[in-house]
Amino acid sequence: MTKEGSAQEAQMNGRTPVRRIVLTGFMGSGKSTVGPLVARRLGWRFVDVDDVIVAETGVAIAEFFARHGEAAFREREHATIVRLAAAGELVLALGGGAIEHAVTRDALLTGEGTLLIHLEVELATTLARCSGTEDTRPVLADQANLALRYERRLPLYRTAHVSIPADALTPEEVVDAIVEAIRQV
Repeated sequence: MTKEGSAQEAQMNGRTPVRRIVLTGFMGSGKSTVGPLVARRLGWRFVDVDDVIVAETGVAIAEFFARHGEAAFREREHATIVRLAAAGELVLALGGGAIEHAVTRDALLTGEGTLLIHLEVELATTLARCSGTEDTRPVLADQANLALRYERRLPLYRTAHVSIPADALTPEEVVDAIVEAIRQV
């Protein structure tokens, strides 16, 4: 699939061509793994929102939370996402909680040329994939609250334009599913 052919086909069919892919999903769903692969396949740029926030603030996400609280982080995250999502030819990976911010979610769902894709995994997959990262993901240590957080976010993730069940897929298979989703838009 060429970028030009896909865009021309979308315009001929009266659709807005996909200019950016935004990946959402719970931690361990594969956003940071799959995102660069999708970008490479499309010849686009990959950006992880959390990496941008860390670079701009000079502190780790967990430290930002501890210093300023979650509400301040979500506002910073929202502003960063809106700024980044204005670019074209972009694959953007969101932090797992970004979808909870209603204004952010609405902006991504209604953004012209934006395809919001949910990489859906079961909580057991998250635990298996994220095992050993408790020092950088302290939320993993509190299993009861982790399950509640997962259940609270799942319906929000599912509002995405596309959901891809990613538990049993390899990263390459997820990339193939994303490329196919672009073709279907």
